[in-house]
Amino acid sequence: MRKLVELLGFLFLIQGAGGLVYEWIGWFRLWVVVRYLDFLQGYEIVANIGLIVLGLLVLTVAWSVSRKA
Repeated sequence: MRKLVELLGFLFLIQGAGGLVYEWIGWFRLWVVVRYLDFLQGYEIVANIGLIVLGLLVLTVAWSVSRKA
């Protein structure tokens, strides 16, 4: 279960970072999820930063739980 949570956190982190690269440079056009969500139009950078923060939070929780167990 810990590995699944780590994978989820890593995917959030990569999606956020890829989204920022897409917004600033134009690369990674095909696999950035935020770009396909219509309700986030105009808030792409904020959503990508939120994904990075969420990914780091999930990874931190997964690593802290694994150390306690």
